[in-house]
Amino acid sequence: MKIDVLTIFPEFFGAVFDFGIIRRAKLAEIVEINIYDLRSFATDKHRKTDDTPFGGGDGMVLKCEPIFNAIERIVGTCERENYPEKTRVVLLSPQGKPLKQAIAKSFADEANHIILICGRYEGIDERVNETLITDEISIGDYVLSGGEPAAIVVSDAIVRLLPNALSSETSAVNDSFTENLLDFPHYTQPRDFRGMEVPEVLLSGNHAEIEKWRKQKALEKTRNFRSDLLD
Repeated sequence: MKIDVLTIFPEFFGAVFDFGIIRRAKLAEIVEINIYDLRSFATDKHRKTDDTPFGGGDGMVLKCEPIFNAIERIVGTCERENYPEKTRVVLLSPQGKPLKQAIAKSFADEANHIILICGRYEGIDERVNETLITDEISIGDYVLSGGEPAAIVVSDAIVRLLPNALSSETSAVNDSFTENLLDFPHYTQPRDFRGMEVPEVLLSGNHAEIEKWRKQKALEKTRNFRSDLLD
């Protein structure tokens, strides 16, 4: 898979993709991640990527021209219906569809090229949405200064679901939200820490009982902390 990120602050990403699962996936050539400076696609001498909104109002709006130029350079076309198969152009914004595990899974399963556009300021010229965007994603009901943190979150959520990205084939299957349940509790050494003991069932070696206990605890945790998922 290839993930391209469009941003006016490429320095923001630094070495953020050079750790953990994403680093291993990159080294194994499971994923390729590229950061593009949106300013390099501007055509004026000041490399301007934003301007005041028509109709008045506070703040600045990201211009459509640099974004169109970038998509045309990266994808080869600015016509959404002519994108290569399995290409997704994703706008990261508070107005987008909330990111869920199922959405991350669909990206991992159905796309091989994802372009993440990091929004900024008051928003983005609507012509970008109308013409280029295949998906609009939000990572929560709050407002960030820009889409850069969201690009990191979305990339991480997708990459860990790619085949062979995780050392364990069952890790992603057992993640929270995979079956609309939170994850079950986990324990490791020592067995007794300051009088707090590991549940006996986990030490029994009875895998059927352990699985039953884990499902029960996942259900209890979901009911207590995210009952909305059970609806």
